[in-house]
Amino acid sequence: MLEDAPWHPAYRGGDSGGLDDEPSRWRYHADPDDHDFDDEYPASGTVRSEGSEPPARTRRTRWWWASRGLAAGLFVLILLIGWLAITAPLSKSLQPIAAPQITLLASDGTPIARNGAVVDKPVEVANLPDHVIQPFLAIEDRRFYSHWGLDPRGIARALFTGTGGGSTITQQLAKFTFLTPERTLTRKAQEALIAFWLEAWLTKDEILERYLSNAYFGDNHYGLRAASLHYFYRQPENLRPEQAAMLAGLLQAPSRLAPTRNPEAAAERMRLVRISMVAAGYLTEEEAAAMPVPALDVRRTNDLPTGTYFADWALPEARQRSEVGYGSQTLTTTLDSRLQNIARQAVARAPLGNAQVALVAMRPNGEVVAMIGGKDYAQSAFNRATQAQRQVGSTFKTFVYLAALEQGWEPDDTIANTEITQGSYRPRNASGRYSEEITLADAFAQSSNVAAVRLQQEVGDEAVIAMARELGITAQLDEGDPSIALGTSTMSLIDLTAAYAGIAGNAFPVEPHAFKREEQGWWDWLWNGPDSLSSGVHEDMEQLLRAAINNGTGRAAILRSPNFGKTGTTQDNRDALFVGYAGEGDNRLVVGVWIGNDDNSPLRGVTGGGLPARIWRDFMASALGETTRPAPRPTASPDPGGPVQPLDVDDLQDIPLTEDGSTTLSIDEGSATISTEIEGIPVDIRLGEDGVSLQPAGAAPD
Repeated sequence: MLEDAPWHPAYRGGDSGGLDDEPSRWRYHADPDDHDFDDEYPASGTVRSEGSEPPARTRRTRWWWASRGLAAGLFVLILLIGWLAITAPLSKSLQPIAAPQITLLASDGTPIARNGAVVDKPVEVANLPDHVIQPFLAIEDRRFYSHWGLDPRGIARALFTGTGGGSTITQQLAKFTFLTPERTLTRKAQEALIAFWLEAWLTKDEILERYLSNAYFGDNHYGLRAASLHYFYRQPENLRPEQAAMLAGLLQAPSRLAPTRNPEAAAERMRLVRISMVAAGYLTEEEAAAMPVPALDVRRTNDLPTGTYFADWALPEARQRSEVGYGSQTLTTTLDSRLQNIARQAVARAPLGNAQVALVAMRPNGEVVAMIGGKDYAQSAFNRATQAQRQVGSTFKTFVYLAALEQGWEPDDTIANTEITQGSYRPRNASGRYSEEITLADAFAQSSNVAAVRLQQEVGDEAVIAMARELGITAQLDEGDPSIALGTSTMSLIDLTAAYAGIAGNAFPVEPHAFKREEQGWWDWLWNGPDSLSSGVHEDMEQLLRAAINNGTGRAAILRSPNFGKTGTTQDNRDALFVGYAGEGDNRLVVGVWIGNDDNSPLRGVTGGGLPARIWRDFMASALGETTRPAPRPTASPDPGGPVQPLDVDDLQDIPLTEDGSTTLSIDEGSATISTEIEGIPVDIRLGEDGVSLQPAGAAPD
């Protein structure tokens, strides 16, 4: 019976004299096929006593170690391939490796900018002539159809002859589809592993198609189809042998070898392609020698700028909206080309000196219709309307007063306007004027600092911060800091303007956006609709905002139509702002203007009620049709490659009559307008066929 079982229970010697399941000094082995155990107990069925010497262990053979090492390696390889299937899906090799080209249009169809690579639809190997495929195989991977992703012979040939690539086409596809361009042993190992994986799941033609459709050919063109159309104005299916040979040669160093930039280097590289084709048996030496260098046929269109302040801001959302694929796309934005030109001209007319400027205009629903991020995009692409985080000064007081109105305060209520002489924080009024008490309406219009700080203390920091948050302000606002009432927190101009847009439309928070949004359905509006102020609070807030322009620090921004706004000047005149809105219905615009220095140094004599208010008024008057100053609308073009008027390029329309630019002359058909100031009051004097007309307005500093 012992022979029938591979193991017999241990026999325990001594007084017990019986069988026991516990470990024993006696062992019986009766399985001659269990070689692992035979190494230790070589004699099958042999009983070894306690006192006998154990036999010497048999050493593992090299084959034993090799077989187990191979099994472990295969197991790890299977795990890695499974990991690749999850983290690097095959579908990624079907996507373009560079972001395809997107053309942005203004709302009227005027092209704004074109950004991204030129990528066209993929090629199909079955539709390509042999003389188009052969040059790529000869110079890049001669044994492509016979190896399994790696080609040791090809690597050796590349090292010794200098022709042909060390990496196979499959490796190159793995590299630019899944990996970074870093040159490390780890990346090369990953490249080889992915190459095996691609070979296992794709046919050779599929690998070649994906490679040719994604490879970079220089001049910002990716893929064989885009490259053949760019350099030779031909579809790849119609390429001549010499044209295909030149394109194949570009892959080694596309930027350096692009024939539009370096035709001599491209021709020399093409010579190596011909040599490789002879070595691969695709051409005879006579055919290679007779192959000419092809002539280029590059048909350029009017180039658009790759970026503007608005385009740079809109591009991330454009990428999210664009479809994943190889074709270029054209998207229409909310930018109004007429208003963008008005903004550009208003900024160009302003005597800014060395200071920088930003302007953003939007509808109450957040549609951005104009944007200036600086004086010159070509010199600095930094967008001061969206990227700069600056203090906003007294423009923040709007949230303090709005919190007070929400708690039941009214514009005619009074608050102390005396100097603050106690405590560690003692702000002063910029004008140096104080009074025993002042109404909220007058305090807001005159931008009293001491009144704003006291009002915040009355309503509470939490209420002020909560109101700012409801209107979409995300900047850091610290409870217990009385200075936040005076706008010491930093934020972007576009976020501040969006908060005022929430007041203008009485629907908040407002998210600035560059593309039309679908209208919210009634169910979504019911559960996730915007917040709003009560009609009484909204009317009171607009009363304060209008008084700030008509009777207060913003008189330089006064318009014929109802206008609402607030000035802001930070400590030491480092930032000067004016934010407000005007117009009715669909024409209502919310505009923010900022002036400052990039290094945060003080401005000389510039306050929010001065130059920013005048730029705001200049823009608004033209935008709402209150001035005859010319602001031509660019001709809409259905062809995104057609003529374009750069919307961020300085194009001064007015003739300055004084050195500081405070008096200008603009000429229109049959009339002329002189814009100047009389005792600080901006005035437009129009001379036309009907005589002379005068449009006065007031001006006062913040």
